Amino acid sequence: MFTGIIQALGTISALENKGSDIRLTVESAGLNMADVKMGDSIATNGVCLTVVDFSDSHYQADVSSETVKHTGFAEYKAGTRVNLELAMRPMDRFGGHIVSGHVDGTGKVTRIAEHKDYIEVWIKAPDELAKYIAHKGSITVDGVSLTVNEVNGAEFMLWIIPHTLKETVIGEYGIGTRVNLEVDLIARYLERLLLGEKASQTTASGINMAFLAEHGFLKK
Repeated sequence: MFTGIIQALGTISALENKGSDIRLTVESAGLNMADVKMGDSIATNGVCLTVVDFSDSHYQADVSSETVKHTGFAEYKAGTRVNLELAMRPMDRFGGHIVSGHVDGTGKVTRIAEHKDYIEVWIKAPDELAKYIAHKGSITVDGVSLTVNEVNGAEFMLWIIPHTLKETVIGEYGIGTRVNLEVDLIARYLERLLLGEKASQTTASGINMAFLAEHGFLKK
């Protein structure tokens, strides 16, 4: 479990093919590895990865072909910078929101506008994720816990302050940058809960306007 508060930046130094998987090496002098153990989890651009080797300044993790397929790892290479967060401990401050490190899909940056005290970043999410993205709700972008400031269909807008630009890879975004997205976990569970007894009868969400109207969630 993570909070979406980035602790350090890292740089991918190697990507080694291991059959259908990839052995990833990330270098980071800024990440505190003092209490890291084999098998611990580190969120790497929002993807929960298991440590298989490490030192004071690097760690290695295996990335499955399925993860590569559904995340920005398909475009990463040696030299790519990534956001890093160690798994949270029970005594840590909960500064962001509940983040699982299980990426729901990828989006693309469509617009960037500079303002005096922040930059405005618009991201186009996959259509199937649009229903989970709410105005003033939380979303995780490349592992960063952020607040949605505006929504237009499957596009949403973020206000990024200078500190976040400096401490994360968001400052390197350009038009077309592919980003990892994880929607709010509570929205996922709420969707399933609304299905009630029908949850055992379908593998898809099954929730649409007709379903909501039938169960009294929409006014006629």
